[in-house]
Amino acid sequence: MKSIHVLALAGLLLGVVAVDPASAGDARAGRQKLTTCQGCHGLDGLSKNPEAPNLAGQVESYLARSLEAYRSGDRKNESMNIVAKELSDEDIADVAAYYASIQVDVLPP
Repeated sequence: MKSIHVLALAGLLLGVVAVDPASAGDARAGRQKLTTCQGCHGLDGLSKNPEAPNLAGQVESYLARSLEAYRSGDRKNESMNIVAKELSDEDIADVAAYYASIQVDVLPP
């Protein structure tokens, strides 16, 4: 019975974070737009900078909402507010799609 509840909860959560296919970005195009992003977040989405988060494998809609919030100023980070200000809606969708498309394998210790 517990597993049914867990599956139901997982399905509910996936529905909340699911990306509308009509607004999903183009991961290939996103990879071409990473010139500025890769300096902190890496081309592979694994940060080389301890102040910048890893983006590889993050949920696409989360990444897009975060970039939109940086662009509007609703979310504050000096570097990200400057970078995101220059991004179009299409750029945001494409970059989010690219970083979300990177497979991340988690290995327990």
